[in-house]
Amino acid sequence: MYVVADGAVAPKNNFVLPFLLDGLELHGRLVRLGSAVDEIILAHDYPAPVAHLLAEALTLTAMLASIFKYKGVLNLQIKGDGPVGLLVCDATDGGQLRGYAKFDRTFLPTFCNKKSNAAQLLGEGYLAFTVERGPEKERYQGIVELGGRTLEQCAHHYFQQSVQFDAVLKIGVSRNRDKTWRAGGLMLQRLPRKELMAPNGKIDKAWKQHRDLVQKIKPITLYQNCISPFSVLFELFNGDNIRVYEAKNLCAKCSCSKERVELVLAALPNEEIESLKVNGKVVVTCEFCNLQTIFRESDLAELRDRGRLE
Repeated sequence: MYVVADGAVAPKNNFVLPFLLDGLELHGRLVRLGSAVDEIILAHDYPAPVAHLLAEALTLTAMLASIFKYKGVLNLQIKGDGPVGLLVCDATDGGQLRGYAKFDRTFLPTFCNKKSNAAQLLGEGYLAFTVERGPEKERYQGIVELGGRTLEQCAHHYFQQSVQFDAVLKIGVSRNRDKTWRAGGLMLQRLPRKELMAPNGKIDKAWKQHRDLVQKIKPITLYQNCISPFSVLFELFNGDNIRVYEAKNLCAKCSCSKERVELVLAALPNEEIESLKVNGKVVVTCEFCNLQTIFRESDLAELRDRGRLE
């Protein structure tokens, strides 16, 4: 059976849905991204393997952001020496997502096939999660070496090495016939042993059984919005007491603005600003949303008059 908490509805798109397996103290998150992940990917001309990897990273970021209690921004950064050298994703406490990838177009074609995995695309490097909680609070950061063939395995390595809790996750990504992207993920987390009320033997056995269930789930059930998220949980954990809580909406939204770019320019020496000019203009492109902010000579002169530039 499952119990739906007050206010919880069955969303179809762009959400993270918390749930609890009552009596077993196993907490979970179901994430489904449609237009949000598609909008982020389509802002750039990414080859399919890069877009697929970025969609996985965005799903992972949304899942992790939902388990940390914070006011601010959770940042995921994956850096490697492979053809995809950098993945960066942000999630705010308000559910706003953004992300981008950097890759080598000359090196990438060697890996552009269905058998390519995260380890081949990223190479050796590190995975880092950073929680920025505002200027007055200390930030939290965890960094581990990349480990595993898939992004799921890399995340599992992070859980074990950095935050030191037991978790299992499954991520699915698909590109539809209309060229739009969809992604979904399910994460199950076991509370630390000292917080468990049930006998350890019961919890350990239940954890192993449910971990195996998550690992065997078909990825298509995670991202298809024609399948109710409640149905996904009920069919997967049939026989358990499932408590489903209110879903949190997610959206694609970048935090860049002209005002922020002005602050960046204000921190640069005038000589460096002059070196950035092309045909008399300074053009700044956001790495996340690809939006261009253009500063003509008249704009730069206005900044000088306002005291923003020396």
